[in-house]
Amino acid sequence: MEAQKNFALIGAAGYIAPRHMKAIKETGNRLVAALDPFDSVGIIDGYFPDASFFTEPERFDRHMDKLRRSGKDVIDYVSICSPNYLHDAHIRIALRNQAHAICEKPLVLNPWNAEALAELEKETGKRIFTILQLRHHPSIIRLKEKVEKEKSSGRMYDVDLNYITARGMWYFRSWKGKLEKSGGIATNIGIHFFDMLTWIFGKPTVNTVHQYEADRAAGFLQLEHARVNWFLSINAETLPNEVKQKGNSTYRSLMIDGEEFEFSGGFTDLHTVSYENILCGKGYGIADTMPSIQIVHDIRNFSNI
Repeated sequence: MEAQKNFALIGAAGYIAPRHMKAIKETGNRLVAALDPFDSVGIIDGYFPDASFFTEPERFDRHMDKLRRSGKDVIDYVSICSPNYLHDAHIRIALRNQAHAICEKPLVLNPWNAEALAELEKETGKRIFTILQLRHHPSIIRLKEKVEKEKSSGRMYDVDLNYITARGMWYFRSWKGKLEKSGGIATNIGIHFFDMLTWIFGKPTVNTVHQYEADRAAGFLQLEHARVNWFLSINAETLPNEVKQKGNSTYRSLMIDGEEFEFSGGFTDLHTVSYENILCGKGYGIADTMPSIQIVHDIRNFSNI
């Protein structure tokens, strides 16, 4: 049995943090310390009530440094669930303290930020992993295997992606509604789909944006083996009527050659699967996430709308 690993977590009050706590616990490891400027983090008690908690990054950084120097409870991994624009800085905290980083998407907002972090990996000898959980979804794995078998025939797929997840007024008051902090709507709600599509159908050769607003965006991606029309929205008014009538606030549709591709279920344990792969040396790193980072960067900087 492998030795238990010590984790720290940045962004403990966030929406996605409980999935990371659950993954740490289910892989048999331990959360030693957590950081968040907000102290509504009672969720920690259900997983690691003995974890040290900090609301100031300076004191958290100091705590990690003290543990490293003492040789007791040394942090092996830092899980990062903070706002998008802080990922780069928080990854650097991890590596400076001789810990690997496990970061939520997007790893960073710009391609050159990722390139700089790759240099830091070389300098420190520590790895930077990212959570690309859709790559572990059984239905998506089967689709990738099918496409791989047909690549030699030169087949091109026609794909239509529609993802609408209604958000209230709070969204525009938070960091998510600020382009410079979140990267905009394509980054916030689309990057995991863009990663999935490029993983399956290959890298983009054309990236055109037809519409780009704070609450919605649409465009076209030409991938090596697919033509993708996509639409993303957080505006409830863009929901299909049948979805509104049912009182639902989310609509997700992925059509491949005119047929609906179903992958609604099976998401519960994907963070744990991601952690299992990272811990056994098979996690996804900087190079894996670069295509989707480039795509969303180009979408928000597209000027011919």
